[in-house]
Amino acid sequence: MPQPSHDPMQMLASMFEAGQEVMRKMAGAQPPAGASATGDAANPFLAAARQFADMQQAWLKATSAATSAEKGAPDPFAPFMASAQQFGEMQKRMLDGLSAFRFDVEGAGAGATEDKRFAGEAWRKDPRYAALSKAYLAYADFLHKSVDAVPVDERARAQMRFGVRQAIDAMSPSNFFLTNPEAAQLALETGGRSLTEGVSLFMRDLAKGRVLMTDEAAFEVGKNVGTTPGSVIFENELMQVIQYTPTTSEVFERPLVMIPPCINKFYILDLQPDNSFVANAVAQGHTVFLVSWRNVTEKQGALTWDDYVRDGVLTAIDIARAVSGSGQVNALGFCVGGTLLGTAAGVLAANDEHKLTSLTLLTTLLDFYETGEIGLLVTEESVRAREAAIGRGGILPAKEMGFIFSSLRANDLIWQYVVNSYLKGKAPPAFDLLYWNSDSTNLSGPMACWLLRNGYLENKLREPGKLLVCNVPLDLADVKLPAYLYASREDHIVPWKTAFVAKHLLGGDSTFVLGASGHIAGVINPPAKNKRNYWIEGTPAEEADEWFAGARSVPGSWWPHWSEWLARHAGERVPAPARPGNENYRVIEPAPGRYVMAKAD
Repeated sequence: MPQPSHDPMQMLASMFEAGQEVMRKMAGAQPPAGASATGDAANPFLAAARQFADMQQAWLKATSAATSAEKGAPDPFAPFMASAQQFGEMQKRMLDGLSAFRFDVEGAGAGATEDKRFAGEAWRKDPRYAALSKAYLAYADFLHKSVDAVPVDERARAQMRFGVRQAIDAMSPSNFFLTNPEAAQLALETGGRSLTEGVSLFMRDLAKGRVLMTDEAAFEVGKNVGTTPGSVIFENELMQVIQYTPTTSEVFERPLVMIPPCINKFYILDLQPDNSFVANAVAQGHTVFLVSWRNVTEKQGALTWDDYVRDGVLTAIDIARAVSGSGQVNALGFCVGGTLLGTAAGVLAANDEHKLTSLTLLTTLLDFYETGEIGLLVTEESVRAREAAIGRGGILPAKEMGFIFSSLRANDLIWQYVVNSYLKGKAPPAFDLLYWNSDSTNLSGPMACWLLRNGYLENKLREPGKLLVCNVPLDLADVKLPAYLYASREDHIVPWKTAFVAKHLLGGDSTFVLGASGHIAGVINPPAKNKRNYWIEGTPAEEADEWFAGARSVPGSWWPHWSEWLARHAGERVPAPARPGNENYRVIEPAPGRYVMAKAD
């Protein structure tokens, strides 16, 4: 094999050119006489793929070395390149293993057609590709069953399943140009243009240090996302408070304070006019105050969980009370914003302060007894390492958190974009929700470590008196407020059965609602689209399954149901405020404000 050039673009061009040549030869080859859809039919194919894997690894090594040499400093993309090199090595090991191992692939035929990665006609019409996909699925099944047979406790087995699934997903033939017939066919049909586009997209993502999932140039915060009119009336080191402009002549006397997650930007609640949760609440007559968290840097790296509660949630509540003139407010928290709000409600209860009328918690963990696959990544050793590194100061980078969340659904959030962008040269389409998902934020180290230890690892928030927050012991049973608890049935970040437990932790009357779909799509489900469904009025029970058995399914969005519930706690109608803020909280700038504009990249 010729030595790779030291110019990355030339090396990419050479690699793809050689790959096309191999593909042309294989496209003209005929399967052995009498060959059936077994591993044997794919052996010549696998041999060529191993050659291509060798070339791929050589390019990755040369590119990393060339980049370091050119800059005279450590390669800034070294972690990215190392991961890509490991991917190439895993592919090669998988290909070697498939050649040597004999599977009963006939039973895998149905799986190959049901798996969307191999559902295309190109995977079925050539017996070599059909054999490869079947062999891969059989190999994957073999590895999964091997994990199930290991004599370890269930948590260790679940951790092993997660790790094995990551490796299996990465090794899929669909992720590899020469073993992806759809990519190869497209390259031939376009005369290699798809490969050229793929190179361009790869270099774009390489520069950003992440795989893009949407056309980020199509969106701009304040222009076509996060556009609901309003004003920033307060800011501190941690957050800004936005007061939204009323669209009704009268409003409810008690305002609504929204606490979004601090892991991403607030505009998940204000995407575009037709799917804005904020705009919907304003249209119902609520005066909405919203926290816009700062994308923290090293300067804010010493902020603690107490700071987020005191200088974030509790400060926003006091500002809404002062501006509206209402002694009490309704409050809503989403995801970790809900955990912060629940903690703040516990602080208020411990101090015998009655500033809240109701709580709405969307996909929120208060009890961390079962946290899905995220919890599998949290161990005593990993938390200690975090605490040693950033527990007293520093940041948990947005890119790292983004990768962790994407890895929970790697085929959907990583590999499909690798295949479509790099192998097929198809830039991802514009999608507001995925744009928001990519616009993640850093967290302060002490705050993140508190959540990891006291939530995910030791689950202390649920235990009365176990935690001191803002110098008071917490007992969620003292939060005797009406609460609206929403969970999503397919949520892989906040499992709905765990979110259900909050119903029994809080001391007030709780209404539990279960929506269809996942962590974000289930929440952002505007009524006008008439999509999905939700479940209410389940059997009064301690266990989630028993509640669900008696629940009633309602078609469409859960937003109107919540609006009716909230109206009962919002007080009388009063004239809408003529201007935002007051003499103590003057307008600083228009919404969405400066803080949301700061990028983590």
